[in-house]
Amino acid sequence: MQYISTRGGTLGQFSDVLLEGLAPNGGLAVPETLPRLSAEDLERLRPLSYPDLATEIIGLFATDIPREDLARLTAAAYGGGKFAADEIVPLSEIGEGMTLVGLSEGPTLAFKDMAMQFLGEALEYVLEKNDRVLNVLGATSGDTGSAAEHALRGRDRVSIFMLSPQGRMSAFQRAQMYSLQDENVHNIAVEGVFDDCQNLVKRLATDLDFKRAHSLGAVNSINFGRISAQIAYYVWAWLRVTDKVAPTERADFQVSFAVPSGNFGNILSGHYAKSMGVPIRTLVLASNENNVLDEFFRTGHYRPRSAENTLATSSPSMDVSRASNLERFVFDLLGRDPERTAAAWHELEERDEIDLSGELDRFESEFGIVSGTSTHDDRIATIREFSESSGVILDPHTADGAKVARAHVEAGIPMLVLETAKPAKFADLITEALGTTVEPDADTQAMLDAPARVTNMPHDEQQLRAYINERALR
Repeated sequence: MQYISTRGGTLGQFSDVLLEGLAPNGGLAVPETLPRLSAEDLERLRPLSYPDLATEIIGLFATDIPREDLARLTAAAYGGGKFAADEIVPLSEIGEGMTLVGLSEGPTLAFKDMAMQFLGEALEYVLEKNDRVLNVLGATSGDTGSAAEHALRGRDRVSIFMLSPQGRMSAFQRAQMYSLQDENVHNIAVEGVFDDCQNLVKRLATDLDFKRAHSLGAVNSINFGRISAQIAYYVWAWLRVTDKVAPTERADFQVSFAVPSGNFGNILSGHYAKSMGVPIRTLVLASNENNVLDEFFRTGHYRPRSAENTLATSSPSMDVSRASNLERFVFDLLGRDPERTAAAWHELEERDEIDLSGELDRFESEFGIVSGTSTHDDRIATIREFSESSGVILDPHTADGAKVARAHVEAGIPMLVLETAKPAKFADLITEALGTTVEPDADTQAMLDAPARVTNMPHDEQQLRAYINERALR
């Protein structure tokens, strides 16, 4: 399989885009041709364990990695007791026609582990094959940073520089990152919001001389390696739901997914799964108060907010106003035409807006995407209601997903709500919702009390360049 940029040009194979991050022209890597899964293919996957299923799905995209090597990488990523649940991704009914897809059983208690654990293994494999090093530069609004750092910590050929917005994450999220003492982990707390961090990353990543001189790469969801690994759990969830369906009725049995969305990577993986042939009826995008994506899917106008107008909310991992992965969807929306896609992003640079209202009717009819917004009061009420009705405590982001999903539940169509994180990561909000104090266990308290290894930095590109120049692996 070959990869191309959303803005034109070829990029090579899976291993190439794994290390590259942003394309040289600022676009994102996408498969030249999306693979297909027939009903027979899906049935063949049904008996597989999660690591074996991941091998098969990722293997459709990573055709340059020998299958036995890929199987070893997925076994390392999802085995060895890294995930609390034996099945890796457990499903549980939570009432109101909804099923929770348990994606937060990994080491950092967030869905980002599902892709990041694989990415850590894959990066090390490719770097050893090519006798190279990589300096990962990333930005996080909450869970990406800790998942990336826990996947890459202690590795000889990788150093990670993770930017996070000062004061914009939960205490648990900060401690998961800043308590790490590994020499190859560099935490940088930037004055500003997530979009400021993400813009700094993009500016350095598109400076090709600096990028090559410092071997910069990416692990956030612009890295297609993560997207490929996330497609696997959409397939897994459909298989587990249809295990209960008569074999003669499985082929066309549809499910819907509700996806809390910030940077559009998670729901993009669902879009690809649907495009590949998984019988998905609706993809429900849930925004918080920073509802730029909800506005886009309701109106066709994409209007990212400024840093000053990006709100700090109680679902902080979704405090994103400029969704990097939306470009991959727009590329498909515009007929996979790189010239039209590049023109759309040029329009964004010129006008701070992209007007795709002429395509509005296609969002639901062709791609099955609908959207909605959840507020602080909504998530508090949703957490309380599901705790009372089903005994399940949702984290605030998953509560956003469940709240928006309610308007789109259909009889006979299971609504699968993708879990974002464990509620323990947001103890203050859970306490507010349920009226009971969430006491941290001993391990959590030790992490919260550990000394913080973090560098505070103003929103200053030159300071960031100097910091990386001094500490990058070569």
